[in-house]
Amino acid sequence: QVQLVESGGGLVQAGGSLRLSCAASGRTSSTYSMGWFRQAPGKDREFVAAISYGGGLTVYVDSVKGRFTISRDNAKKMVYLQMNSLKPEDTAVYYCAADPNLVTVQSNPGYWGQGTQVTVSS
Repeated sequence: QVQLVESGGGLVQAGGSLRLSCAASGRTSSTYSMGWFRQAPGKDREFVAAISYGGGLTVYVDSVKGRFTISRDNAKKMVYLQMNSLKPEDTAVYYCAADPNLVTVQSNPGYWGQGTQVTVSS
């Protein structure tokens, strides 16, 4: 089992920045690929970014490329999503996800956090 707890959400003006954190726990959490998803009101949950276990591979949805950066600290079992140049359309609940496979973590991860709200005002 892997447990995921997100933090760092909040209210920010357009153009501002936020850093989301995800604390992972569990016997194998440090060997998993990790990802971030988001769900805006009335919309389906969408993939945002993913990172391989070693951190050498990262994947982003086109809409956040150049603005968001995913990173991880395996020693601390933490994953981060640095969000810059935020736009109102980035408003959503952001979820941390984990899976043994980098491909699967982008589509159907085995583990989810509870989510953290990000609201970007115009």
